[in-house]
Amino acid sequence: MAWDDIHDAGDPRGRGRGGGGRGGGPGDEDRGPQFQMPPFKIPKLTPTTLIIGLLVVLALWIVPSVVYTVAQDEVGVVTRFGEYVRTTPPGLQFKFPSPFEHVETPTVRKVRAATVGFRQRGNQEQDRPNESLMLTGDENIVDIDLVVQYHIVDAKNYLFNIRNQAKAVHDVAETAIRGIIGNRPIDDVLTVGKAEIQIQVKDAMQVILDKYESGIQILNAQLKDVSPPNAVDSAFKDVQSAKEDKDRFINEAKGYRNTIIPEARGKAAQLIAHAEGYREEVINKAKGDAHRFLAQYKEYKKAPAVTKKRIYLETMEEIYPHMNKIIISKDQGSVLPILPLTQNLAEVFGGRSGK
Repeated sequence: MAWDDIHDAGDPRGRGRGGGGRGGGPGDEDRGPQFQMPPFKIPKLTPTTLIIGLLVVLALWIVPSVVYTVAQDEVGVVTRFGEYVRTTPPGLQFKFPSPFEHVETPTVRKVRAATVGFRQRGNQEQDRPNESLMLTGDENIVDIDLVVQYHIVDAKNYLFNIRNQAKAVHDVAETAIRGIIGNRPIDDVLTVGKAEIQIQVKDAMQVILDKYESGIQILNAQLKDVSPPNAVDSAFKDVQSAKEDKDRFINEAKGYRNTIIPEARGKAAQLIAHAEGYREEVINKAKGDAHRFLAQYKEYKKAPAVTKKRIYLETMEEIYPHMNKIIISKDQGSVLPILPLTQNLAEVFGGRSGK
């Protein structure tokens, strides 16, 4: 066999050109087109390609740190190497890339809250007795929960003049409320003084925060709960009940006073009017008697004996009709007087005074 015949017959493992392996399957010409990966060629690093790559990497690093957005309820506070340089309004803003400039965007329109005496955890409140129990001016203990609402008015001062802003507001609120409660009696704190205390706490906090240039404005302070401690709550309720009874008795007494005083004043005015009328009557009668006496005196000077006799007779006419006496003259002699025996002797003789 020639060498060419052996080559055409196939390789030593039985893989002929026209026959399939292992049993004479179809040949390569029957398998169809085969996928071939194109050869990968590494581009040549020219100076232009290197510059373009560096520019792309630099842009990906610079753009996010140069462009920033400030929301509508925020302001941007820009610092350069840690020193404040400017405050930017809401919108798209630009700055030098990090680490040259850095920006913070605090929410200035958000209403924040600080609590004293409790903490809000979701829908639950956790009491803090070490904060809520306070000493009043009359050395009593009262349990107080306070809520303070505030917002930022100067972002620069808020970020740079105070550290841990939320804790600072809480500490200022606790200081203010303790100082005010310590100057008031417990009755005032628990009853009529709540509204005034809230105003005083708000003003006192604002004074302290302004002193430190905190950039914070206090919106309101609300006493959420004011009550005596649980250990003395029942005794305090008894005291309050007694005070309510006292107030009720006082009001009833005032009502009675308001009723009786006008009546007494009316009676007094009536008596005064009657007395004044009687006074005028007596004065007028006295004046009339005086005028009559003067007239009689003039007549008396003209005829003393006649006038004296007339006055005597007129006087007797007025006196005798009202007397129950019988007068017997000594000069009557032996004439037997006739007395009205049917009448009471006491009426006839007028007791032992008659003769």
